[in-house]
Amino acid sequence: MIINILIYSLISFLALIIISKISYYLNLVEAPNKRKIHLKPTAYTGGLGLCLVYIVAVFLFDFSSEKLNLILSIALLIGIVGFVDDKYNLNVGGKLSLQIIPIIYLIVMENLNLNHIGNYNYFRLELNSFSVPFTIIAILFLINSFNYFDGLDGVLSFTTISTLGILLFLIPNENIKLFLIIILIPILFFLCFNFSIFKLPKLFLGDSGSLLLGFIMAFTLIYLSIQKIAHPILLAFSISIFVYEFLSINLIRLKNKKNIFEAGQDHLHHQLFNYTKSIFKTNLIISLANIVLFISGYAIFLLIGPLACLISFTIFFIIFFILRSKYSN
Repeated sequence: MIINILIYSLISFLALIIISKISYYLNLVEAPNKRKIHLKPTAYTGGLGLCLVYIVAVFLFDFSSEKLNLILSIALLIGIVGFVDDKYNLNVGGKLSLQIIPIIYLIVMENLNLNHIGNYNYFRLELNSFSVPFTIIAILFLINSFNYFDGLDGVLSFTTISTLGILLFLIPNENIKLFLIIILIPILFFLCFNFSIFKLPKLFLGDSGSLLLGFIMAFTLIYLSIQKIAHPILLAFSISIFVYEFLSINLIRLKNKKNIFEAGQDHLHHQLFNYTKSIFKTNLIISLANIVLFISGYAIFLLIGPLACLISFTIFFIIFFILRSKYSN
C-alpha cells in the first residue's frame, strides 16, 4: 500500500506538470481583470489535473465500496462542466443544468441519497418523499459553496484540507481514511503549483477544480451518513464554514437587493484579505475557523448530545451571519 501511495504521489505531481505545460501552450489561461488580483495570465486547469489523478486512483487502489469508486469516476463529468464554464463562461442555468445530470445519476441510480438527517434524542429527522429533492438541493448547495471559496490563492484548497483533516480524525474506518488521503494528496501537490513553489508553473483550480472538490466532498459526506459511519450533524460541522458563508453572503446580497449569482469581491476571503493584506493569514483564519467550529460542535455532541449539537449549529450560524452583516462593508 505504501508503494501504491508513493506511485500515486508521483503521478499526481507529473499530471499537474503536464496539464500546466499543455494549458500554457494552448493558452488556457485566465487574464487579470478588475475582479482578479493576479498579475499575469494563469492556467485555470488545475482542476482537470485533479480529475485525471482521481481517475488513476480508482484503478490503483482497491476501495471496499464500489460507491467510493463511482464518486471519483463520476466526478470527472463535473470537472469537465467546470472546465467548459471557465472557457465559455456559461450562464447560471446552463451551469446548473450540466451539474445536475451526474448528481441525479448517483442519487437515483446508485441510491446515494439521504433518507434522514440523524437521530436527536427524542426524534429522528426523516425526509421520506422529500429525500431525493432534498439531497439534490443539498449537493448543489455544497458544490457551489465550494465554488464561492475559489477566489484567492490557496483558500479553497486549505479549507478543503481542514475538512479532510476533521474527517480523518472523526472516521475510524481505515478504508475510508485511505479514501480521504487519496483525495488529499493531489490537493497538497496542487498547492505547490498554486503558489509556484520551486518555480513550478502557476495553476488555478478553476471551476473545474472547485466544482470537482465540492462534488466529491458532498457525496463523500452523504456516503458516510448513509453507512452510519458518523452522525450527520458532525458531518455538517466538518463543512460549517462553507455552509455559513454560502448562506450569509446570499442573504446579505438579497438584503442589499443585489444579484446573488453575480460574481463580486464581497466573499469572506476577499474581505479578510483586504483587512490582513496577507494571503497566508487569510487562509489560516478561514481554515482555523472551520476547525474551531467543528471542535465546538464535537464537544457539545459528546458532553450534551446530538440535539444540543444541532441547536448549536443553528446558533453558531446566526452569530456568524450577524458578524458577516456587520462587517460586510
